[in-house]
Amino acid sequence: MEPEIPSKPKGLSGGDVAKAADLVHYQDGSVVSREIVKKPTGNVTIFAFDEGQGLSEHMAPFDALVHVLEGEVEVSIAGKPHRVHSGEMILMPAQQPHALKALKQFKMILTMIRS
Repeated sequence: MEPEIPSKPKGLSGGDVAKAADLVHYQDGSVVSREIVKKPTGNVTIFAFDEGQGLSEHMAPFDALVHVLEGEVEVSIAGKPHRVHSGEMILMPAQQPHALKALKQFKMILTMIRS
C-alpha cells in the first residue's frame, strides 16, 4: 500500500503571512481558484483568469466584493460594463446579474458576505 501524500492546504492558516497574488497561478485558457477562508458568514477566494476567460452572467444571493490584484477585467453589473484595474475594487450587489471577462490576465480576491 502506497503512503498517502499530504495535500497542500486549501486555506490560509491563522497567523500566516502571504502575498495574495502568489497563492494562485495562471493556467493557459483557464480560470483557477483557491478558497482562502470558508465560514458560514462568508468566504474569500483568490482567482487567476487567463486573458479572454471569464464567468458568464449569473446572480448571487449575497453581495460580492471583487478586488483586482493584477491585470484588468470587465465586470458587467445589470448590463453595465465596468473596467477594473489592478489595485481597484468593485461591489457586485446581491440579486443583480453580473459577469466577468479578463481583458488581459488578471488575479482577484472575491469576498462574499452572507447576511
